[in-house]
Amino acid sequence: GIASVVAGHPLDTVKTRLQAGQGYGNTLKCVLTVYRNESLAGFFKGMSFPLASIGIYSSVVFGVFSNTQRFLSQLRHGDPAAAPSLTDMTLASIVAGVISVGIGTPVELVKIRLQMQTEPYTKANVKLKSTVPGCPVYRGPIHCLRTILQKEGIPGIYRGNVAMLLRDVPGYCAYFIPYAMFCDWITPDGSISPNPFSIWVAGGVAGAVSWAVCTPMDVVKSRLQADGVYLNQYKGTLDCMLQSYQNEGLKVFGRGLMVNTVRGFPSSAAMFLGYELSLKAMKRCQTETNP
Repeated sequence: GIASVVAGHPLDTVKTRLQAGQGYGNTLKCVLTVYRNESLAGFFKGMSFPLASIGIYSSVVFGVFSNTQRFLSQLRHGDPAAAPSLTDMTLASIVAGVISVGIGTPVELVKIRLQMQTEPYTKANVKLKSTVPGCPVYRGPIHCLRTILQKEGIPGIYRGNVAMLLRDVPGYCAYFIPYAMFCDWITPDGSISPNPFSIWVAGGVAGAVSWAVCTPMDVVKSRLQADGVYLNQYKGTLDCMLQSYQNEGLKVFGRGLMVNTVRGFPSSAAMFLGYELSLKAMKRCQTETNP
């Protein structure tokens, strides 16, 4: 999980600015604007909280996925180690996607608020909150979390959870299933398990495919969660979708698609490689300790 955050956060910041910000135009212009206004540190805004919590989040997602697969294999075949079918992988992905929202929504919210808090606000005749647009609203992740809780309560912490659910359920199906398929396809015949290169490639492809699938709902989620730094523009997921479509047309739901897809490869390649190698190391350690 940590490997994934470090590999993907700079492009995640660019993606969030493109989806929820104003006046960036294209990806290159966004990168140059962020660098010119905020230097290299601007790309790492909001990284500390995901970095601190990603271990729990990733262990829950991967743990739920793996254990659901084992449970279904036990139920269907009487053997938890039996090779899972496509249906089993799909069901396990859906369960992992649903469970992930409970942990992931507050983390994503804080990350996006920190990424977006220096955005200039251009709407006229709007009563802004006490902070001047363009100046930092939050001192850090803990202050951000505390401020949201004080002003918006528990529902505020879970702002965008419906959009995240609609993003993550199909997203994880397009994440775990292509990974398993590509791993199986790339692994040479006769090998018991895929080698590190196969894992890296399969993980990267799975990440790119997954982010391409869930980008439209990722745009909605980013806008909902960024909304609230200065004012609340959207009433909910459907309202955000309708307003975005009315103002910018259908193309708005493809914002950040290229960045998401490009970022998805190294981020997910690092995630799966870290996961598989850590698992192998722990299994080896258990075998040596309990021969």
